[in-house]
Amino acid sequence: MIAKLKNLGPGLLFAGAAIGVSHLVQSTRAGADFGLGLLWALLLVNLFKYPFFQFGPRYAAATGESLLDGYKKLGKGVLLVYYILNFASMFTIQTAVTIVTAGIASSLFGNFISIEFWTIIILTICFCLLMIGKYKLLDRLMKVIIITLTISTIAAVSVALFNSSEPLSFIQILPKNAIEITFLIAFMGWMPAPLDISIIHSLWTLEKKKDTKGLTPKTTLFDFNIGYLSTIIIGIGFLLLGALVMHPTGNTFSNKASVFANQLIDMYTNSLGHWAYIIIGIAAFTTMFSTTLTTLDALPRAMDRATILIFDKANKRGYLLWMLFLVFGTICIFFLFASEMGLLIKIATILSFITAPFYAIINYKLISSKHTPKAWHPSKSLHILSLLGIIFLIGFSIWYLTTF
Repeated sequence: MIAKLKNLGPGLLFAGAAIGVSHLVQSTRAGADFGLGLLWALLLVNLFKYPFFQFGPRYAAATGESLLDGYKKLGKGVLLVYYILNFASMFTIQTAVTIVTAGIASSLFGNFISIEFWTIIILTICFCLLMIGKYKLLDRLMKVIIITLTISTIAAVSVALFNSSEPLSFIQILPKNAIEITFLIAFMGWMPAPLDISIIHSLWTLEKKKDTKGLTPKTTLFDFNIGYLSTIIIGIGFLLLGALVMHPTGNTFSNKASVFANQLIDMYTNSLGHWAYIIIGIAAFTTMFSTTLTTLDALPRAMDRATILIFDKANKRGYLLWMLFLVFGTICIFFLFASEMGLLIKIATILSFITAPFYAIINYKLISSKHTPKAWHPSKSLHILSLLGIIFLIGFSIWYLTTF
């Protein structure tokens, strides 16, 4: 068990990337607007996405190569589709997570400088950390951050439950009008994370394998399950907080980053008491900062590897160039849409859900193919869950697209 705990890393990085906008923003907003009415959506989407996320580290540990290498074996066209999809969404994703981080920083540390300037500061710090510390720093930071966030969230929920005088309603809701359906799809799009993070997870697994002896497919799956379970627990926690604190008041969350950040931190302090303002504020900031940091590492890492595989040519500075390109693009988008945090998040999350069936099908096809050792093919139950997951993702995407 001790050896397994030492090998924890990529799974917690996955949790660090996942526990961000989907939890701090979307889950709390779902609780505030619907109470526990969308608990079914949170549980189902976590269940049906599980196999496709798991196939990333499973494939990497079993074969010693990333999902991107596997995509190429399925056909260069598959890799090209990924390349186009990722390029089209990477700037929106990075901007969405950074704008929330900047909003919390402004609320916590003071609005003596603009949200735009906070964005530049945060991206610069993340860039420097990744250039200096690389994967090892990410690995160490995430263990502290996830433990801190889990404890603070459970504490906040416990106190909120204790202080609540109204009984919780477990009546589940299926959104009907266009606005509610759009929110539902956005909510599920990044819950617990976009499916393309499975690709990043496979790359992180290979990085971890370089530095860790005795990393096997079994320990890799243990690491993944710990990270995945933490995202579910914290997701339910934020949903409960929104339902317990915001829903009874009838208040809704603002689309402006700075206002939202204040509402979010106030929600925690109303549960725990004003003495906890700084502690909770720092916990919220480190959560979003970790997401900003992990995505800034993940997206360039994936694009660099995909570029090498497509053009059969390595560039020693490829990772650095893609990161600089992402930082520049993020700042440009941010300055154009700084006041539209809600719109940016909605676009990014809906795109993630609509493209999820592609990643689900490709990941399932690859893990079940001759390119994966038979010993590490999915079990019968995982096969069934994968097929049900594909049907679920396609069905909801069609429902959304035909509603408008």
